[in-house]
Amino acid sequence: MLSNLRKYQIILASRSPRRQELLRGMGVDFTIQTKETDESFPPDMPLDEVPQYLSLQKSLAFSGNELPPDFLLITADTVVICENEILGKPKDRADAVRMLQLLSGKTHHVVTGVTVRSMEKTESFAVRSNVTFAELEQDEIDYYIDHCQPYDKAGAYGIQEWIGYVGISGLEGSFYNVMGLPTRKLYQTLKGF
Repeated sequence: MLSNLRKYQIILASRSPRRQELLRGMGVDFTIQTKETDESFPPDMPLDEVPQYLSLQKSLAFSGNELPPDFLLITADTVVICENEILGKPKDRADAVRMLQLLSGKTHHVVTGVTVRSMEKTESFAVRSNVTFAELEQDEIDYYIDHCQPYDKAGAYGIQEWIGYVGISGLEGSFYNVMGLPTRKLYQTLKGF
């Protein structure tokens, strides 16, 4: 599948082990190359639009002469939105506790923006999933933080980890999107390159 990609050297601009795992699971061969990118966004931007905007900024950080002519660059950004607040990666344990307490007993939104770029074409999109947590007890939050160290995850949790097994009571949309890469939409987009 995706035999059209054989003409490209595919670069994933992400250090996320989850994104790397998901892209490998799609049968895509790639290398990893990242650049530090300013992750600020216009203050009046609707929160659902932030991840697509940031994925495009991450892509544009690579100028054309930094990548080979046969490149295909994939960038992504995931945000967790709860009560009109973007929950990024927690700064410390107290911030992780605050985030999980905020998510407890509520439905929140996970939006992943992806940009796929070649010399001839750039496509950006975003996918939204709705995730509902049951009420979390404080000892469950403490156990998860102490055993899974969720400091590299937006919203301080990974759906594929213990907290996802025991705490998530509902999901509308793509499971893999919540992990950090909307694989179905990405697959459809890659078929067009």
